[in-house]
Amino acid sequence: MKQPLVTPIDRNANKETEEMANFYEETLGFTPNSLFTMMRRPRIAYAFMEMNKAVMENKGRVTSALKRQIAYLSSMTTGCRYCEAHAIRAAVRYGSEEDKLNNIWDYKTYGAFSDAERAAFDLAIAASNVPNGVDDAISENMRAHWDEGEVVEILGVIALFGYLNRWNDSMGTQLEEPAAADGEALLAKKGWNRGKHAY
Repeated sequence: MKQPLVTPIDRNANKETEEMANFYEETLGFTPNSLFTMMRRPRIAYAFMEMNKAVMENKGRVTSALKRQIAYLSSMTTGCRYCEAHAIRAAVRYGSEEDKLNNIWDYKTYGAFSDAERAAFDLAIAASNVPNGVDDAISENMRAHWDEGEVVEILGVIALFGYLNRWNDSMGTQLEEPAAADGEALLAKKGWNRGKHAY
């Protein structure tokens, strides 16, 4: 794309954008340009922010690190370069082990991953495909390793990033430099590049 579909609002445009920017400075170290396009309709931005908080809240075994790994696999499956870079950056910031990040696409056989993590990753990839690939085998494997509340948490991450993948790939959101740097450092060897998100 020659430019994003919609120009992001300036972070200092009003009190609401400043408050939102401050929240994301804490979680990612910068505020995503996607939020500044959503702020063209503030209720959408606030609804997204509330959903993001609810989905990424820790309730137990589905850790912050695991949620970001799921987000990465989901985004990689759908092909959103913007969200891949954001998810991998967040995975690092929220404590994912480097060994796991370097070998996440070999999760089915790599020894660092548990059977429960493998089940969650299988769900993430199947649920992120179009048409949806979740079947009885994936469902039964999830139920064998996770309780119903945990399944809801995991699917919440996949669904949240489904929204973000559609938003950012369609919007052609410009990738911020900190996320781009993490993408280059952690994902380029697997073929990642900025794609349509570079201007």
